[in-house]
Amino acid sequence: MQNDFKIERLNNQFCEAIIGLILPIQQIEFNVDIDLAAQPDLLDIEKNYDGTGGAFWGAKLNGELIGTIALIAQPDHHAGAIRKMFVKKEFRGKELGVAQALLKTLIEYCSDNNLNEVYLGTKDILQAACRFYERNGFKQVAMEDLPVYFPRMAVDNVFYSLDLKSV
Repeated sequence: MQNDFKIERLNNQFCEAIIGLILPIQQIEFNVDIDLAAQPDLLDIEKNYDGTGGAFWGAKLNGELIGTIALIAQPDHHAGAIRKMFVKKEFRGKELGVAQALLKTLIEYCSDNNLNEVYLGTKDILQAACRFYERNGFKQVAMEDLPVYFPRMAVDNVFYSLDLKSV
């Protein structure tokens, strides 16, 4: 398989494709008890991501959406929250580097937009995701140490932060 995927910003015309990628990974692959009703942000990408000063990106291969990452910006705090980082199973791993490219895109966007710190939440059962974030310099943060403005998802139980000034 060739490494010819492209990363592009996504808007509301991609909501259906985004939902079609994310929900099966959450519900079927990882058995996370979450549905679309708990994630209304997926129904209006432009309002919930672009509207904060953040963005939503997708990795596409031959027109197929194979991965996503999103940023909810908190410009008043020079920070942001990473959301919706998902890569289709058959496109995961270092060989293709889809997740790494998505994260790099988000970090560059943060740097260009004066966002100095990013936070994220995930689940402890997603061990590969946790290792990925740790390899990329993220430090685990106790839930009670998260900033008050961090938009926490109820299903998340592991939290990370990355100080972009030290990257």
